Amino acid sequence: MDDLLGLLRIRIKRGVNLAVRDINSSDPYVVVKMGKQKLKTRVINKDVNPEWNEDLTLSVTDSNLTVLLTVYDHDMFSKDDKMGDAEFEIKPYIEALRMQLDGLPSGTIVTTVQPSRRNCLAEESRVTWVDGKLVQDLVLRLRHVECGEVEAQLQWIDLPGSKGL
Repeated sequence: MDDLLGLLRIRIKRGVNLAVRDINSSDPYVVVKMGKQKLKTRVINKDVNPEWNEDLTLSVTDSNLTVLLTVYDHDMFSKDDKMGDAEFEIKPYIEALRMQLDGLPSGTIVTTVQPSRRNCLAEESRVTWVDGKLVQDLVLRLRHVECGEVEAQLQWIDLPGSKGL
């Protein structure tokens, strides 16, 4: 607990135009890795535009770590096929959290992260103050694949007894 800054809740919302890896569809799921932690969503059968709306929670000890998100196609009798990956930094979100923003009107955009060659953003990502919480919406373009995006949202959970930000 000494090194723990808090928890990062990543909501994996949905996939858009994911690659076909079976005959005419795919059975996608997402694996999220940060440091030594690894979590995954459920499999959605026969859907290249899946809606997961699943929360995965990671312990954060270092704000410089990146999150790697990989999409796979679940196969019953063979190794699961990779359907692309995307990486993103949590640092801009953590820096916004450190600003102590209590009292801001809901909907205030605190900061934005622009798409660049150094990140996998498909469009501008906004860190927004919503109902007393800071959230960051991400649309990630998958790499190493012919097509596909994943939409996600970051939210912070303070833990009593943790080091905090």
